[in-house]
Amino acid sequence: MAKDIDWGNLGFGYMKTDYRYVSEYKNGKWDDGAITADENIVLNECACVLQYAQTCFEGLKAYRTKDNKVVCFRPDLNAKRMADTAKRLEMPPFPEERFLDAVKKVVKANIEWVPPYGSGASLYIRPYMFGSNAVMGVKPATEYQFRVFVSPVGPYFKGGAKPITLRIPDFDRAAPRGTGHVKAGLNYAMSLHAIVDAHNNGFNENMYLDSKTRTKVEETGGANIIFVTKDNEIVTPKSSTILPSITRRSLMYVAEHYLGLKATEREIYAEELNDFKECALCGTAAVLSPVGKINDHGKEILLPSGMEKSGEITQKLYDTLTGIQMGRLEPPKGWIFEIN
Repeated sequence: MAKDIDWGNLGFGYMKTDYRYVSEYKNGKWDDGAITADENIVLNECACVLQYAQTCFEGLKAYRTKDNKVVCFRPDLNAKRMADTAKRLEMPPFPEERFLDAVKKVVKANIEWVPPYGSGASLYIRPYMFGSNAVMGVKPATEYQFRVFVSPVGPYFKGGAKPITLRIPDFDRAAPRGTGHVKAGLNYAMSLHAIVDAHNNGFNENMYLDSKTRTKVEETGGANIIFVTKDNEIVTPKSSTILPSITRRSLMYVAEHYLGLKATEREIYAEELNDFKECALCGTAAVLSPVGKINDHGKEILLPSGMEKSGEITQKLYDTLTGIQMGRLEPPKGWIFEIN
């Protein structure tokens, strides 16, 4: 039985659910972990996460499919990405098989919070890890917590995704050989001023260029970018400072193997932006967010797909990927992780 919630009018925000998972790292090893009802965390005032931002996170969703199964989409890739992030931040990686087990335990414990099929809502899953012991000098913590909580969320865009407007800012998102390729909390803290500034100036998001040459497109503050050429080729930026989006990788596979389109990852120069007919942001929260306009320091680049609705290819990509996630289309092997 699902909770008595107005699923169709659910927003995209935090809602406390019944249970979450906690495992602690002390004396060089992770404990067995457990499900708990307590959503609060008690930390020392000098905890490493509070002083030096030693924290990382992941984001994925659980869905109820057409045949009423509860599933997650490619969580093994989230497990690997979190392990890679932990290594870069000098944190002990949480074992990938235990990551999957923790996700399964939390979703099963909160099964009544998984929205019904067709509601447009899903159960957002947030695994995260942080340095928990007191650290005064600049160095890694010696104790950590790995946690997973869930929250039911509505669609990222109510009433369908209307094309958004991006701007190319003067801010940089990530430095060469920095942490742009991992899902560290500090990356998102650095983007907050830029996104508020974008909103204050009438834009929905920032389209960052590479910080070394400021000539190549990278990503936004919280999503990868895909483009569609006039020949219907799917193109996405290639860079060592871009977060490896699971949604983007899946969309590129879908483009080739389900839609029969050419899909290429390559360096994309800002001067090429006029050559594309569609553009969209991709990520877990919204899957695909169409872009209608890009502002480059006052010069407007209008995508031929327009500001009214998704472009034709963007819409096909969205329908196909969500069809796989919701059980309407046959998935590639290993993409769907069944919970119940």
